[in-house]
Amino acid sequence: MQDGTRAKLQTEKRYCVIARIWNGSAQPQKADAYVTHLREKTFPLLEHMPGHRGAYVLRRNVGSQVAFTVITLWESIDAITAFAGPDSEMAVVPAEAQALLESWARRAVHWDVAYQTLG
Repeated sequence: MQDGTRAKLQTEKRYCVIARIWNGSAQPQKADAYVTHLREKTFPLLEHMPGHRGAYVLRRNVGSQVAFTVITLWESIDAITAFAGPDSEMAVVPAEAQALLESWARRAVHWDVAYQTLG
């Protein structure tokens, strides 16, 4: 979605959110600890950031790994940049999370939420 379209949706009072999607994987014995890290460390910090609108953690077993997709919801690219830095698609993976993950994407992908039924 172009920035002009985002501005129009916001002006029209329609729901406008950006989903920041990122992937990683962990060994099964560290998977629960990674979810705990997100729940107890990462998400409480995000809740206080202006423009943060929630998050989902998806997980599934894939062979000998546990794959994760983390989706955070934001009201604007400016809000994402405040979180991620000037390169808004750069992954934010603190050292404590890196120690729990086997691999992770170095970049996140941003999607405009075109329609939602929650809330």
